Amino acid sequence: LRLVLRLLQGMLIGVGAVLPGISGGVLCVVFGIYKPVMELLGDPLHKFRTHVPKLLPVIAGAVVGFLGVAKILAFFLETSPAPSVCLFIGLITGMLPSLFREAGEQGRTGENRIVSGVTFAAMIFLLFSLQTSKTAVEPGLGAYLFCGFALALSVIAPGMSFSTLLMPLGLFVEGIGHLRPEVLIPGMTGCVVTFVCLARLVNRLLEKQYAGMSHGIFGIISAATVMTVPWNSFATSPETASRNLFCMAAGIVAALLLEVMNEKMACFPENETE
Repeated sequence: LRLVLRLLQGMLIGVGAVLPGISGGVLCVVFGIYKPVMELLGDPLHKFRTHVPKLLPVIAGAVVGFLGVAKILAFFLETSPAPSVCLFIGLITGMLPSLFREAGEQGRTGENRIVSGVTFAAMIFLLFSLQTSKTAVEPGLGAYLFCGFALALSVIAPGMSFSTLLMPLGLFVEGIGHLRPEVLIPGMTGCVVTFVCLARLVNRLLEKQYAGMSHGIFGIISAATVMTVPWNSFATSPETASRNLFCMAAGIVAALLLEVMNEKMACFPENETE
């Protein structure tokens, strides 16, 4: 059952990586594996033996979700985009209370709350700017390197959506939809370089400034959730609004069930993270 749960979580992370507005990093935080993922990326030589066996089902599920399930999701996004997004929003919303509790595990000060507010406001501004951007970038080596950077950033920086970063620049279809060698090689290079440069820094911040970092992440995730809600769809008709609310409620219920399962079958309990 634990293996199935981890595979399911990985698939959701993979799908979240390509779902507009949703971040794979957000779902890593939601499922309680963000810290071990950063530990592995920040120090792969020393953490490989302890972390990879436990994260392997999640990694396998993420690959399936990113490459396979995402195609199925694309169908639902085309036929019922708002309900599909609302389901994921409900999933994240249902986990926000537990994320807030976890952020305060080592104490909570007024400064921590200010950090949450500042990151919330900054993320709202950034995502709004990206959504209203009309900039287009020609496909090429630099553009594909940026695709890899965006993919890595969506894991390292929860709330920074991979597709949200790329679609305003006109890179999503060209850069990711066609996995040709001239696209894949620079894309993977940009991804690896970003992981190497930033994951160790994030891991150090989590070790030294856990409360501040965790509250900052909470603010980012909250802002990303608010900005992802398809607000316009709620005004189209009462039937549409009801359907969206139902999907959101279903996501919240699923999140609460996943949280219960996470607590009973933790992949990285506290006494194993050292």
